[in-house]
Amino acid sequence: MSSQHSDRYGRDVLSRKPARRAVPEVSAEPGLVVEDPASGFCGAVTRFEHGNVVLEDRHGRHRVFPLTPAGFLLEGKPVTLVRPVARPAPATTVSASGSVRVQGHTARTARDSRLWVEGIHDAELVERVWGHDLRVEGVVVEPLHGIDDLPGMVAEFGTGPGRRLGVLVDHLVAGSKESRIVETLREPHVLVTGHPYVDVWQAVKPGSVGIREWPVVPRGVPWKEGVCRALRWGEPADGWRRVLAGVRNFKDLETPLIGAVERLIDFVTTGEE
Repeated sequence: MSSQHSDRYGRDVLSRKPARRAVPEVSAEPGLVVEDPASGFCGAVTRFEHGNVVLEDRHGRHRVFPLTPAGFLLEGKPVTLVRPVARPAPATTVSASGSVRVQGHTARTARDSRLWVEGIHDAELVERVWGHDLRVEGVVVEPLHGIDDLPGMVAEFGTGPGRRLGVLVDHLVAGSKESRIVETLREPHVLVTGHPYVDVWQAVKPGSVGIREWPVVPRGVPWKEGVCRALRWGEPADGWRRVLAGVRNFKDLETPLIGAVERLIDFVTTGEE
């Protein structure tokens, strides 16, 4: 029998082992939500300690895990977490908002004027992108936790030429509850701007948080809860960590929000020197 026939029939094809599928490596960026399959603990990456990763769950509890190969589940699939590569400091002098960064500047004394936003998420997002500008200008951002009594809050604040208010409002569209409240204000030292989105989350570009589009939430369902349910993000606190972690600079935001915030900063910092 020839060697060709020997090769053809001498091998046991059933003995061949299938190639093992490689487990992908994922950079453990802050805010990334993963699960430890051994304990079932699910949480967001917060920091690193002595070569281990620290996760925080939706109840605020922290646990430390080693960065073992294939040691975590990401959206139900095994992954190997790796520590993010340190990024070199940018050579540019541009802040997250696109303005020129003022080097070596210490925050000036806070102005009497204020920038009001509806909630804590709005405040954190504004700080993420415009924080440098606001510290340079001495502008304090305060969350209102709703604008149902906006006229009363404005009256209590007491506006004037050197004591202006800029107010950022969600879902400021014709016919909305928010627009009707704003229409009752007749204050020359108050400027209200807004964006058309139901919630400030929606003012973050979907691609920046790794989704194709924001889901449509049925009427009557709280928007944040509906979004987290549709995207399997857990609780709203988990979802917000994902959203905020996806925002690096103004390019991650939709244009209506950028324009609204820029107008408010200009308004509260004009004519006070």
